[in-house]
Amino acid sequence: MKFGTYLNGQYSEAANYYDLINPYNEKVIAEVADGTVKEMERAINTAYKAFQTMKKMPAVDRAASLFKAAELLSEKKEEFAKLITAEAGKPITASRAEVDRSVQTLQFSGEEAKKIGGEYIPMDAAVGGAGRDAYTIFEPIGVIGAITPFNFPLNLVVHKVGPAIASGNSIVVKPAEKTPLTALKLAELFTKAGLPDGAFNVVPGDGATLVKVLLEDERVQKISFTGSPAVGKEIKNKAGLKRMTLELGSNSALYVDASVSDKLAEVVDKSVTGAFAYNGQVCIHTQRIYVHEEIADEFLKQFVEKTKQLTFGDPLEESTIVTGMINKKSQQRVLEWVKEAVEGGADLLAGGEKQENGILPTVLTNVKETDKVACEEVFGPVVIINRVESSEEALELMNDSQYGLNAGVFTNHLNKALRFAHELEVGQVLINDVPTLRFDHMPYGGVKSSGYGHEGVKYAIREMTRMKMISLNYSF
Repeated sequence: MKFGTYLNGQYSEAANYYDLINPYNEKVIAEVADGTVKEMERAINTAYKAFQTMKKMPAVDRAASLFKAAELLSEKKEEFAKLITAEAGKPITASRAEVDRSVQTLQFSGEEAKKIGGEYIPMDAAVGGAGRDAYTIFEPIGVIGAITPFNFPLNLVVHKVGPAIASGNSIVVKPAEKTPLTALKLAELFTKAGLPDGAFNVVPGDGATLVKVLLEDERVQKISFTGSPAVGKEIKNKAGLKRMTLELGSNSALYVDASVSDKLAEVVDKSVTGAFAYNGQVCIHTQRIYVHEEIADEFLKQFVEKTKQLTFGDPLEESTIVTGMINKKSQQRVLEWVKEAVEGGADLLAGGEKQENGILPTVLTNVKETDKVACEEVFGPVVIINRVESSEEALELMNDSQYGLNAGVFTNHLNKALRFAHELEVGQVLINDVPTLRFDHMPYGGVKSSGYGHEGVKYAIREMTRMKMISLNYSF
């Protein structure tokens, strides 16, 4: 099959195409448009024209298109799940869960479309202000440029498209080169849901080439990017006065306190899931676990046992939990980082080996904080588990990172929970949950090299609108 760009409510023939490869079996899935500068310029032209319609579209109609899109996506759940699995190599059960989350994200977007409102300003609170009524409204800003990653090719697109449509903007999506089909099919679905042509456009292709066009065109009022810190920083440096949301990397940390020893099995279950969901290719993947020394031996024993039970295999098999990496370059990099840690004195308790085009779930302990598997974003099926003498030591180690997205804490002590809540240098603190937890309506954003700005429908809408104040002098 051949897929062009998606512009103005339909597919358009592209000048160039590339072969899209299934990361698990390495078979060609389709030929996909390799977007050019001219094609991105055309997409922005189309989106800008559509914005003239979108900004006048009543909230009830914007909401209706989002609810309809959610309905259609729910009906096509299996089709989209298999598409995600084919291009991202994600286990089919995880792909179905991603579709379910995306449906919910669209529903949240529809609900929030009806809630975008300002406030009354008491002008008579100022000397000379009597005789006036004033209020604020929030208006859409224009064309949104969205740049999305491979690991959640549906839900992370929806997290940009849903709020953009809800707030009356138009959008151009540049999906990851490895996973463009899901975004293209989603745009097609929105057309069927009644969204005005041109409000949602997709241009696959080389990131450096196409993002440059989004950055240079003044009609693109905001860039919403999810990806690596290196690329995010480069985009920020070139964005000028455009609004920015940067959702970048992390090496999320978890502390397990001795006070939860009575629920250790439950904590281990959640921690294993957080560490190895989608092969650890998740920006809030549980990468660093610090366990109080009183329970560390038992935690490690149960964690390793549970890890070795995880099924590696074909992502289309219902029993598969862990499968191939997105590409061999990622596989090789992660294996090298594991080797570096072991040669530096870390103990390898499980995994650390190739399995087909993937890596067996890997557990390391006694890892140095300077090893890449600890201080960088591993983005693979690797977790380090180090023991600590106190919660104070854990807090210090958790904050000793260039990243700050999510962090988790398991404790039954309220004072410890509140101390972590206030002192962890992250965007979200999850008490008695792993850092991999995310619900699609919650505010979500990082600090330090994890970026800035927020996603989560309500909060993304705030960053896709501008406030205007209106004053009426009724005593004139």
